[in-house]
Amino acid sequence: MKLSKIDLSDVVAIAHSEGYLQLLLDRGSELEFLEIPAPIQAYEGLQQLNEIVAETATLAVVEEPIAMLPVSSSMAIAVGYDHDAHTLQVEFQSGAIYQYSGVDADTWEDLHACDSIGEFFNHEIKGRYESERVDNIDEYRC
Repeated sequence: MKLSKIDLSDVVAIAHSEGYLQLLLDRGSELEFLEIPAPIQAYEGLQQLNEIVAETATLAVVEEPIAMLPVSSSMAIAVGYDHDAHTLQVEFQSGAIYQYSGVDADTWEDLHACDSIGEFFNHEIKGRYESERVDNIDEYRC
């Protein structure tokens, strides 16, 4: 058996009709329609391949951990922020890690620049934002 690497990223759609595999290809500035003589099994094989690739892509989506910055605080060991998700993450001295959703970038900057992380946290974060404990602590360590 000979294996070949192929790139199907330009294939937009496939169909099969009257003994022909029909392909719609994205050529950048235009779409190209091709017909290739092929049995129905070729079409069915491409459909199965598409399902496998789609399933694998869904499984491969892994959320990137938030980069944590060590802090000097009696309350926390480290803090981090996800700008895209507006999520603040705090690793407390106890080892517990919590994520706070809906935290705007200005609040993150203020927390990062303040003199007392614990004081700022207690006045500006605690009780104001929805929080969730992160179960897998090792996954979030820097």
